[in-house]
Amino acid sequence: MLVFAIVRPAGWSEAVVAVPAAAVVIAVGAVSTSDATAEVTRMLPVVGFLAAVLVLAKLCDDQGLFQAAGTWMARGSRGTPRRLLGQVFLMAAATTAILSLDATVVLLTPVVLATVRTMRVPARPHLYATAHLSNSASLLLPVSNLTNLLAFSTAGLSFTRFSALMIAPWVAAITVEHVVLRLVFRRDLAVVRAEAPPLAPAKPVFVLVVLGLTLVGFAVTSLLGLSPAWAALAGAVVLGVWSLVQRRSTIGGITRSVHLPFLLFVLALAVVVKAVMVNGLDHCAADLLPTGGGLAALLGIAVLAALLSNVVNNLPAVLVLLPLVAGSGPAAVLAVLIGVNIGPNLTYVGSLSNLLWRKVLRDHDEPTTVREFTWLGALTVPACLVIAVLALWAGVQLIGV
Repeated sequence: MLVFAIVRPAGWSEAVVAVPAAAVVIAVGAVSTSDATAEVTRMLPVVGFLAAVLVLAKLCDDQGLFQAAGTWMARGSRGTPRRLLGQVFLMAAATTAILSLDATVVLLTPVVLATVRTMRVPARPHLYATAHLSNSASLLLPVSNLTNLLAFSTAGLSFTRFSALMIAPWVAAITVEHVVLRLVFRRDLAVVRAEAPPLAPAKPVFVLVVLGLTLVGFAVTSLLGLSPAWAALAGAVVLGVWSLVQRRSTIGGITRSVHLPFLLFVLALAVVVKAVMVNGLDHCAADLLPTGGGLAALLGIAVLAALLSNVVNNLPAVLVLLPLVAGSGPAAVLAVLIGVNIGPNLTYVGSLSNLLWRKVLRDHDEPTTVREFTWLGALTVPACLVIAVLALWAGVQLIGV
């Protein structure tokens, strides 16, 4: 399943193999029908939430939000690559946190590439910023990543408590990424003559207001004991109607943005991982996991999660580890999240977003290498993991769980 999802021969969807694979493990008795049904039922709210956020991101793109972001970055850079990198960091961090990592990879990365080409500055530091932040900047909100949605449902925290505990690790990881990328690409970021900044963009005020209200809705629904998916759905409906009236979106485009085959892949993957778990992987993984909520245990959990992400991809890794750490409390769950969100920056196979980012660059004739990606990951991932876990531990000591 994972190899097919990574390679995707002839552009076929991940679901082509995943759905039959789930049927096979049920048919041979590797997992009972009742367990498989229970796993799918548990995942449905998470998948529904993901679908609503994907639609919301696509509607923001239709309304010109990302094109405006490109212009803002170019104007804010004042023609220098170093300032542009800072603008890309701000935009990528915000996009990943609010609209998920997929929006950063699929919608923001092409805009960043077009911006650097227009300004005639080196592309590598800015493109690696979008790649790394699509993973490491997805720590902040439950909506930022599918792994976050899974951890959110397991941790038993409110939306605001989750975000309060993760804001320090989020800032820490982004800061480390920025420092390392500036050092590594210091020659590319040297002052060069860039093109004059473009004219001020049109301000997508309505889109920003809807996004702001949707974020407020996430917190309100959580306080009321409702799924934040309702807030995401409301934001998507409002923005969808507005975009259809303006003829900037189509029913077909909105429907395709749900990415139904990928959602089926997620559900099927959950069933297959459940089968692997009940047939021995749960005991093997449990023997390796540290216990408790101390700093050493949280570091060990995060490191194991990061390593597992680069062996089997971060989505299966989080499905494997969350049931095992759920009994150790929310801090352990969030440590897993730090590992599976930061760890994938080490290798291409660490997350599907890495592979999608690579495809985006290939489609735009922008070269990249496995060696450079891995080398840069080796410089950032260990430092980000340690500092983010320290920030999480400090937050737990300060505000509790």
